Amino acid sequence: MNPKVFLSHAKEDKDRFVLEFGEKLRNQGVDVWLDKWEMLPGDSLIDKIFEEGLKNADAIIIVLSNHSVNKPWVKEELNAGMMKKISKGTKIIPVVIDDCPVPESLKSTLWEPIPVLSSYQESLDRIVASIFGQTIKPPLGQPPSYTKSVLSDIPGLTKIDNLILKESCESELSEYKHLINPNDLFIKDGEYIIPENELTDSLEMLDRHGHIRLNRTLGPGPYSYEITLFGFDKYAAAYINDYQQIIHDVIVAIVNENLGNNSELAEKIGHPLKLINHILDLLESNGHLSLSKTLGGGVGIYNVSPALRRMLQ
Repeated sequence: MNPKVFLSHAKEDKDRFVLEFGEKLRNQGVDVWLDKWEMLPGDSLIDKIFEEGLKNADAIIIVLSNHSVNKPWVKEELNAGMMKKISKGTKIIPVVIDDCPVPESLKSTLWEPIPVLSSYQESLDRIVASIFGQTIKPPLGQPPSYTKSVLSDIPGLTKIDNLILKESCESELSEYKHLINPNDLFIKDGEYIIPENELTDSLEMLDRHGHIRLNRTLGPGPYSYEITLFGFDKYAAAYINDYQQIIHDVIVAIVNENLGNNSELAEKIGHPLKLINHILDLLESNGHLSLSKTLGGGVGIYNVSPALRRMLQ
């Protein structure tokens, strides 16, 4: 159903603005009540305006000008309109076409200024949208992909820090890169999937707190980096199922089955070589064994400590 709108104005503004304005509103599907179109000789002003025009209005437009602000009839219509707004919730839309004082009763209502009477399409669009209860703001798009990622909680990390560490560690697990170029992970179709300044700041914070080690070079970031033992351990504890059980299985294979290198362990345990190497580095950092590493990626195990053996007792 077309919304009914009562158009209150002074007669001096009819020809210079109101008639054309009313026609434009009707062209947009607004059923405008305007005295010139609705009243015939002999009609009762009070009955027509107050019982027909104002009473049935879904919205009331008050055209404010130097002529109208002091008109008794406009004041009466305004007073009636304000009472209708209070009692029924009818929308009041002030439209200001002159540099004139706004009545006190309308100062708390958002008004629409029209400084140029020959060109006001943008204002008309806002008024029509208000009458129909619609918004002309752009529709919501999809949130950036990084905001929708399902993340576990790694203490001390923001959501973006968490995501960057997770993606970096998972990249290492799948490709086993020693040095990670952030552009390989976080640029899709030529654009950063995380805002570049956020990415750079996050990498700096991950470096500061020991999760990664930045390879700083001349020029601005984001820099390439490697994941630290501490950083991968925090990731693994949050995201790898049965991480502690996998560590236990590695210890069992070393102590009870005398497996002596990383390749044998990876085949036995059935997990990526990167994860096995991480667990071996973790055990070495705690003094449980010693490692010998080759340029080809081989890792030999020796000097297994009594403490590691006793962990299985």
